Amino acid sequence: MTLPNLQAAAIIPELSWQTLTCEAARLSRKEPLLQPVLSALLPDDGSLAGAVAGILAGALCAPGMDVCGLSALFHEVLSREAVNTVLTRDLQAVRDRDPACTTYLHALLNYKGFQALQAHRIAHHLWTHERTELGAWVANRASMVLGPDIHPAARIGAGIMLDHGSGIVIGETAVVDDDVSILQNVTLGGTGKVTGDRHPKVRRGVMIGAGAKIIGNIEIGEFSKIAAGSVVLKPVPPRCTVAGIPAQVVRIHGTAEMPALSMNQTI
Repeated sequence: MTLPNLQAAAIIPELSWQTLTCEAARLSRKEPLLQPVLSALLPDDGSLAGAVAGILAGALCAPGMDVCGLSALFHEVLSREAVNTVLTRDLQAVRDRDPACTTYLHALLNYKGFQALQAHRIAHHLWTHERTELGAWVANRASMVLGPDIHPAARIGAGIMLDHGSGIVIGETAVVDDDVSILQNVTLGGTGKVTGDRHPKVRRGVMIGAGAKIIGNIEIGEFSKIAAGSVVLKPVPPRCTVAGIPAQVVRIHGTAEMPALSMNQTI
C-alpha cells in the first residue's frame, strides 16, 4: 500500500509504505526480538506519519503523560499534506546521502537526527499555530532525548539530513532551505550582541561539515560547502568551498583553485 499522500509519492516514487513493511518483514525474520516493535509501528494499514508519531511519542513522553494522546497529536501534525511531503523527502535524503544507511527502515528506527528533525517539524507547527508553550516543550524534550537543539521558530526546508544529530544547534531566526546536509556538532548561532533576526540563512544544497560554526545573520550561498571545524562569520558565495578560522574561500566549484587574491578573502 502506498503512502496516502499522493504528492509525496509522486515526488519520491521509490519510497512507499509497502517498501517499509517489506523491509520490516525481512528484519523480523532476521531479528525475532524486534518483531513486536516492528508490528506495532508498521501495520499493513499504517502510514509513515503514524510510524514516526509512534516512535517520537515513545521517545519523548514524560512520566505521567498520556503517550497515546501525545502520539495522536504528533500523528495529526505529521499527517498534514505539507508536513507529510517534507517528512518523506527527509527520509529519502538520509537513504540517498548516507552510505551507512542500508534501508529506509534503518533510518526510521535508528537515526536520531532524522527523528529530531521530525520532532522539530511538530514543534514548529505548534509554535506557529499559537501553541508556543507546547511547541517549546516538544523542542526541549527532543533536545534532551535525541541531541539536536533546534528552536521551534527556526524554518527548515525539505530533504534535510542531520547526520548523527549530536551537538547540532539551530537558533530561533535561522533558515535552512531544501536539500541541506548538516553533520554533527554544527552551530547555526547568533553573536550574542544583537536581537531580532540574528541567525544564518543556509540556502539550497549546502553541506556543512562536522563541528562547523556559522555565526550571525549571514547567508550561505546555494550548493556551497563548509569544511569541518570552520568558523564562518561573513556571507559565503554560492557554489564554493570555505575552510578555516575564520573561514576563507578555498575553491569555486567546477574550477581549479582560486587565484591568490581571492584565496585570501576572509569569509
